Amino acid sequence: MKKIALLLFAALLVITLAACGSNNEKKDTSSSDSKEDKAPETVEIKQDLGDTEVPKNPEKVVVFDYGVLDSLDKLGVEVAGVAKAGNIPSYLEKYEGDEYENIGSLKEPDFDKISEIKPDVIFISGRQSQVYDQLAEIAPTVYLGVDPANYMESFKDNMKTLGEIFDKQSEVEKELKNIDSSVAAVQDKAKELDKKALIILANDDKISAYGTNSRFGLIHDVFGVPAVDENIEASTHGMNVSFEYVREQNPDLLYVIDRSAAIGEESAAKQIVENELVKATNAYKNDNITYLDPEFWYLSGGGLVSVQEMIKEIEASFK
Repeated sequence: MKKIALLLFAALLVITLAACGSNNEKKDTSSSDSKEDKAPETVEIKQDLGDTEVPKNPEKVVVFDYGVLDSLDKLGVEVAGVAKAGNIPSYLEKYEGDEYENIGSLKEPDFDKISEIKPDVIFISGRQSQVYDQLAEIAPTVYLGVDPANYMESFKDNMKTLGEIFDKQSEVEKELKNIDSSVAAVQDKAKELDKKALIILANDDKISAYGTNSRFGLIHDVFGVPAVDENIEASTHGMNVSFEYVREQNPDLLYVIDRSAAIGEESAAKQIVENELVKATNAYKNDNITYLDPEFWYLSGGGLVSVQEMIKEIEASFK
């Protein structure tokens, strides 16, 4: 009987130990699964400068482009650092506050400060493309420049990228839908108006013209306002022209962007532009010279706010 009792006790002990081991394995497996579930989610960004993986909903965000900053602000995304050494648009002046780190200028990033921030993502555009590799060594770097020859598509792609990174897809889609509606309305009015336009950038006492597929060419390419001159050379700084050229082209609508005002200098575009030669144009005679907001057009183009405001300005110019 004693032998039987010992055998039964041994059998129960083996069963108990086996059960404990099984429970431990289940706990270990559960713990392992939990760790896997908590692995950070990333978004793969494919771009010409170099593909990169960005963490979903990054916490420390560094932004060079003011159009991107405009969009992040609209979407309620906090940022850690901005290019304060540039001319931050007045409607984004809160980013001049001490709570936001100064990461340098648009052309000269402060690499030491950016490294100190330890960002999760860095957003750049054209002016910083030359230092992409240096920035990419610090953190995942995403290029969100706008292609002048394909403005709206590249703008929308940029916004959708932001939406994917920050889980703001529905908010972005709503904003883009509103912008599409506004564009359609402007296109209809431009067609009815049937007037030709010239776009010039005033820089001190010099002017340059912008046509289709140029930095400000969306007035023609997207909004549907015909260009008075189809042969304007598309370049970043525009085609150098004279006021005699403006008089010869005789635009019905003249759009002026004041670079001096955009970079914080005294505005003098009106005094320079409205000379005797320009006064002989249809645009002047019919009070159709529009001085576009240089902050939206020169500093922060390609943002959810700036693009909508640009549309409003062109619509308002149709008198």
